[in-house]
Amino acid sequence: MQIITDIAELESLYGEVSPAAINKVMTKITPKYREWISASRFLILSTVGEQGTDASPRGDVEAVVKIGDEKTLLLPDWRGNNRMDSLRNIVADGRVSLMFLVPGSNNVVRVNGRGAVTIDESITSQFEQKGKHPRSVVVVTVEELYFQCAKALMRSRLWQADDESGRVPSTGQLFTEFEENFDADAYDQGYEAYAEEKMW
Repeated sequence: MQIITDIAELESLYGEVSPAAINKVMTKITPKYREWISASRFLILSTVGEQGTDASPRGDVEAVVKIGDEKTLLLPDWRGNNRMDSLRNIVADGRVSLMFLVPGSNNVVRVNGRGAVTIDESITSQFEQKGKHPRSVVVVTVEELYFQCAKALMRSRLWQADDESGRVPSTGQLFTEFEENFDADAYDQGYEAYAEEKMW
């Protein structure tokens, strides 16, 4: 296997970067990006820490983040499995990337910046679902903001494809990889009702 270990070799392979790919980078949330981010109910949060990297899906029934100001995004940490991989990384390192998606749009909006985990009640209280508040909120200071080329979503036909969930193992079936005699069917049939009670 031929591995590239030199940046100069990599750059010679790909050639010059498109000027538009550089010029499109913003350092604050402009009005059009505010509109786009406010429409997104789903993002991928990427972090890095002493234990390695982590990418975590985050979603909400409305906008997945609140926009504090032109440099600040607020991302609530709703109930999950308490692994806290992303939160641990943010506390240890602080570097974060966000990838916002909107169903039907082949564009992706990306944010790079610094994150901090707050439990300040003046911030956590800004988020409420069914009378509950998140235990913490990730405060993201925006350093770079730009839209991603649409080709990846166009190639994958992500929004045009039929439901393909039947082609992959269910969560219950994945449990059987490490839990002997696990009842995958019962888990899969009951998960939606179970999750509904623990969503917030």
